Amino acid sequence: MAGGEPSGTSGGEPARTAGGPGRRLVLAAGLGLATAAAGLTAGAPRASAAATAITGTKVRNLTGPAETGQFAAPWTDLGIPVRCPDGTMLFVCGDTFDGDGVGGPNWRAPVGLRARHPDLNALVIDDSVGGSQAVGLVPEGHENNTTAIPSDVFTVGNTMYMHLMRGVLYQTHHSDFWRSTDNGQTWQYLCQWPGDQYGGQFQQKTYAVADDGYAYVLSSVFNRDVPSDLLLHRVPQDRLGDPAAYQPWGYANGAWAWGNYPTTITARRRFGEICFRAMGGKYALTWLNMEPLDIRAQVFPLPTSNLFATPEQTLIVPTTPGNESGNAVANPYGGFIVPGSTFGNFHIAVSQWYDNQNYRVMQYRINGLAA
Repeated sequence: MAGGEPSGTSGGEPARTAGGPGRRLVLAAGLGLATAAAGLTAGAPRASAAATAITGTKVRNLTGPAETGQFAAPWTDLGIPVRCPDGTMLFVCGDTFDGDGVGGPNWRAPVGLRARHPDLNALVIDDSVGGSQAVGLVPEGHENNTTAIPSDVFTVGNTMYMHLMRGVLYQTHHSDFWRSTDNGQTWQYLCQWPGDQYGGQFQQKTYAVADDGYAYVLSSVFNRDVPSDLLLHRVPQDRLGDPAAYQPWGYANGAWAWGNYPTTITARRRFGEICFRAMGGKYALTWLNMEPLDIRAQVFPLPTSNLFATPEQTLIVPTTPGNESGNAVANPYGGFIVPGSTFGNFHIAVSQWYDNQNYRVMQYRINGLAA
């Protein structure tokens, strides 16, 4: 919910309950779930032939009443995973509720749920920032239905960084940036960007920390109903909290160069969540694709590689509740790469929301990703 539910209609908003925001259900854009599911067996468009080789398996639920209810966080989503300096893994989640379901009491965002002994084969959340009561990581009172949605969390050396989108969902007033030097227990404000920068296409950001001293930043609009460019910037790792240090990549005067006004690096489309990582000597981008609804990936050698010509590989496809198997998920979103993944052992955190008791983060293993 917090990072959002893919838009579309099939019964409208879930019923509101005291203290909770109204939200649209997770559906393919403009399609009912039955239509989206039918497309899977009727030859729904695939981005490339490489996608046909991909399979996937649900490993486990990472959140839910049985998994994270003990931290007053039975209902939460996103769960952006980050390896902390102390070796633990923090899952930074979006809109989080206690009680009987989505919209219940004790609305917080973002929260931090922790796996103290992370292992891709036994990834269990057994702690939270706040102990038995997962607390909001930053001040956010949700006045007038505002919230603080994480788009990325990452580590550089002994410091962790978190990017948040602030405002009413899909009406981003600004995004802001935070730092932690105690493994995500406390966070200090660094800077912010206006929500209308680059026509809103700097609202949602994700960071790939490279070995050349830079972090490479991809950004888009944070609104699944709005087509967006995908913009690329780079920033020195020692100036991450300085907006003036973010250098755009763009095409001008017949050439691509750093410092030009930013130009989209891939086809304009409706993006959901995006996740950009340096791994295995290459770069991996995963994203929630809205039309058709699926979670995709691209693997490429350089941040400046030509993504127009890079195969898009489908990791997760949609289905209807009760018909999930393999890499078919009812109402999927998210798709954040889990630290420790390799291209041969690729794990992602997938969110799901289709009713007030089915709102969670899950771990999926993806097989056959072409690197």
